[in-house]
Amino acid sequence: MTQNSAVIAQMRQLIQLLAQHNHAYYVMDQPTIEDSEYDQLFHQLKALEQQYPDLLQHDTPINKVGGKPLSKFDSVTHVIPMLSLGNVFNQEDLFAFARRIEERLPNQQIEYDVELKFDGLAISLWYEHGILVRGVTRGDGETGEDITQNVKTIRNLPKVLSSENGIIPELLEVRGEVLIPKSGFEKLNAENEKKGEKTFANPRNAAAGSLRQLDPNIAASRPLAFFAYGIAQCQPHHGQTSMSASLTWLTQFGFAVGERHFVCDSIQEVQEKYEQINQERSNLAVEIDGMVIKVNDLKQQQQLGFLSREPRWATAYKFPAVAALTKVENIDWQVGRTGTLTPVARLNPVTVGGVTVSNVTLHNIGEIHRLDVCIGDTVSVYRSGDVIPKVEKVWPEFRPVDAVIIQLPENCPVCSSPVVMPEGEALARCSGGLYCAAQRIEAIRHFVSRKAMDIEGLGDRWAESLLHLNLLNNVADIYHLHEHREQLLSIEKMGEKSVQNLLDAIENSKKTTLASFIYALGIRGVGETTARMLANTFQNLDTLRHADLDALKKTPDVGGITAEWIIDFFQAPHNLEVVDRLIAAGIHWDAPIAPTRQPLNGESWVITGTLSQMGRDDATQLLQALGARVSGSISSKTKCLVAGEKAGSKLEKAEKLGVQVLTEQEFLALMQQYGVYTIE
Repeated sequence: MTQNSAVIAQMRQLIQLLAQHNHAYYVMDQPTIEDSEYDQLFHQLKALEQQYPDLLQHDTPINKVGGKPLSKFDSVTHVIPMLSLGNVFNQEDLFAFARRIEERLPNQQIEYDVELKFDGLAISLWYEHGILVRGVTRGDGETGEDITQNVKTIRNLPKVLSSENGIIPELLEVRGEVLIPKSGFEKLNAENEKKGEKTFANPRNAAAGSLRQLDPNIAASRPLAFFAYGIAQCQPHHGQTSMSASLTWLTQFGFAVGERHFVCDSIQEVQEKYEQINQERSNLAVEIDGMVIKVNDLKQQQQLGFLSREPRWATAYKFPAVAALTKVENIDWQVGRTGTLTPVARLNPVTVGGVTVSNVTLHNIGEIHRLDVCIGDTVSVYRSGDVIPKVEKVWPEFRPVDAVIIQLPENCPVCSSPVVMPEGEALARCSGGLYCAAQRIEAIRHFVSRKAMDIEGLGDRWAESLLHLNLLNNVADIYHLHEHREQLLSIEKMGEKSVQNLLDAIENSKKTTLASFIYALGIRGVGETTARMLANTFQNLDTLRHADLDALKKTPDVGGITAEWIIDFFQAPHNLEVVDRLIAAGIHWDAPIAPTRQPLNGESWVITGTLSQMGRDDATQLLQALGARVSGSISSKTKCLVAGEKAGSKLEKAEKLGVQVLTEQEFLALMQQYGVYTIE
């Protein structure tokens, strides 16, 4: 045996020993050796790796990333979205979930896979030919963050799948939860407290914070553990026919799964297991916030399919929330990016379910009235689903004589523009959309978009840099950026060419159309089609600015609420100030051509599926040029549906309603007849 072979054999032995003890510690919560003994094994392997770096093994439990911390995490789009789960909170909801499944699977025997719902951070792991190549957070379900380096520091996670346990898939995507077991969390907090460092409120916060550290050495120092709950992809297919069998299959490769796992023959048995686990919850090795109920048969899962955001075949059965009493000390009104005013109750800090809660959203003025909450009231706060704090009720018997009734502000707390809330609406909004600092990013993003002023290159990165330099207080400042060339050149990675391209794009955008300018203003309820209708109806901006409610309501595609929003916008002095500055900066357009009777005038069309000859935006413009209104949903008032490839539910609904359906070729032929398209 060569020296290298002997070293590799010693490394393999240490890695296997450490993996066994990690499993006993993190999964079984039954340590088989003392910490000091584990540390000795760990340091033996570390010393070998330092002495023979060329022989480093893929599945080493030792973090060898090192170097400088990352400056940011890269974004990764999930090939298969990481959908969220629907929730049930009581037996009635659970049985309703089961009835919906039984209605979709008539005369079929249904088993339920029942698992622990971990209170951690969901991630996705990619293995190629048995080697861990990527770890990604759930993110928004469509796109997550690449945390591969941090994931590789998780001790109980297999980095290489052993071929001794079966055929290694060419591609395997495993999904699961990263968390810190209770014992590890207590030890972590004790060590931090001893060192005078910050302690964590709960294991989930500690796990999530550890995984999102830019320095992987920090993640490596935390007692993280991974528990698998499903397979997203496997090539070739793993051959398992049930959820429970697929989880067992994963354990052959060293993956940990929940310490409690049941297969139930009835929904009544599911309820019994839920009650059992709720009683045993405090004795579990990990924190959980409920149970996950899944249809066990994988073929039945495919039959049931998905809703837009969640599978029909699974739900989360949450444990009852923990409540606590505290006092409302004040109300702050926060202004969101779209101008929505949200009341936030500032509370006397209270611990709810292990988390200190000092503020909670009250959503809107209607919710304040429904709860009848005043400043000074005693309220019950609970964590909805054990996560989001919420005011459950007010205790009027404890109301002090000096309690203050909460009123909706008349003016925006950020920019002092009038606050508006049309009749029948639940949300109040700041009317200073172009001026309000809280809405700047959203206003700029919309203003420069392709269908608005079409300023290519002025993306979020530029906008944030310009905001930081105090060069963009509102969208009118865009047309004065040429006065600050030297400051623009000082922005990191923005050279002479980039700056000149941006200034040229801004200058070119000054020639536009009235419809595009109206759309760019970001008036609530005024989309691209409505903006075009307003331009056609009023012909110039000044007439639109002074239009009354009746005149606006007579405009096609403008209802009563939208008409009120338009009036509110043009009655806000700050908005008018910005509009006047935009016009003074040189934005102009040709006089609109008086509208004539168009062949598709007033008709509602819908486009669905993928068009091979053109984009859906181009098809929309053709229809709008002929007077049609392009909608996003099918109804009995829809005149026609254009169905491209992979047309789905909209096509089915159109056929049920008897709506005319055109293929892409039929649509293009019709457009050629009207003279707005030429088939080559």
